Amino acid sequence: MTTLPSDIRALFAARSADLVDMAILQPADPFLDMAGEDLRRRIFLTESETGEQLCLRPEFTIPVCLDHIRTQSGTPRRYAYLGEVFRQRREGRAEFFQAGIEDLGDTDIASADARLIADAHALLTLALPKTPLALTLGDQSVFEAVLAALGLPRGWQKRLARAFGAPEQLAAALDDLANPQRKRGLGQPAARLVAARDREALAAHIGRTMEDQGLTPSAGRTPEDIARRLIEKAELGAVRLSDEAFAALKQFLAIRVPLGEAAEALTRFADEAELYLDTALDLFKARAEAVGDKAIGYVTYDAGFGRPLDYYTGMVFEIAASGASQPLAGGGRYDRLLTLLGAKDPIPGVGFSVWLDRIEALRGGTA
Repeated sequence: MTTLPSDIRALFAARSADLVDMAILQPADPFLDMAGEDLRRRIFLTESETGEQLCLRPEFTIPVCLDHIRTQSGTPRRYAYLGEVFRQRREGRAEFFQAGIEDLGDTDIASADARLIADAHALLTLALPKTPLALTLGDQSVFEAVLAALGLPRGWQKRLARAFGAPEQLAAALDDLANPQRKRGLGQPAARLVAARDREALAAHIGRTMEDQGLTPSAGRTPEDIARRLIEKAELGAVRLSDEAFAALKQFLAIRVPLGEAAEALTRFADEAELYLDTALDLFKARAEAVGDKAIGYVTYDAGFGRPLDYYTGMVFEIAASGASQPLAGGGRYDRLLTLLGAKDPIPGVGFSVWLDRIEALRGGTA
């Protein structure tokens, strides 16, 4: 890349985002705990001389948030970054460049969301001025509001919310919700401990089995975590959703309309399904209006669209070249993340990143 990074730095400065540099080696636990199953599988893990589990930086959001907490910086504050990330990938290099902005502490949620989407769109327009762009927007908080309004038990709400953004995982969860629990090949000792809901004994049994087979915990899947998930699945298996409620959930996930029509479509859905979604819809409407004011072009709202990172709590989006399958930029809102990382007070946050290798490919390798 030749001219593009300098253009990006100029855009960051114009958008009042301070460029920061994060260490390549990062503590692994925050990513293993909060980044989601998809990213956990791709992390390069290592250890320090003292035995601390470390990883090569797989993304920038968590490091930027940790650094903000460490330096006790005030808010609102906008950070920008431009550097390498490291992920195991089926195709392409495991080391590639990303750039992006993390916007922390702005309590005007709708305005901050719209501004960030406009920032991402402006960066891609700068890099690819002749490329038509397609922007897809989803909302984790609206999905979670629908789950709560349908009266799903908290365990099912958590499982479906975690699957939002992972189509195969969500489809499997919905299938489990709709159909009787299938027997799983656990083996008799583990099955008895699951039936007894004895998490401690089950974790010990799994640990011994892993040791006997020469396996070591990886990607955050400790015996305790595996035991918790097995028991959780058994508990969820006893719950069934009514046909009416299940049909409503499927109807919601099928909503896909231009953003300008989305608030009306969601209101109509809520009225027909007799669900109270007013709080979530009020914020959605405000954001849709703010995004419309930015005049960034055609935006599609897809009720079933999410991004496979566990820390998202609200708006999520991706921007791709029209007709392309891979996104060029993606981001979303993560209002609980900084508290989970150790911030004393809640700090709202929203951010995006762009894949510079994909941009370079579209530019014909001249970027």
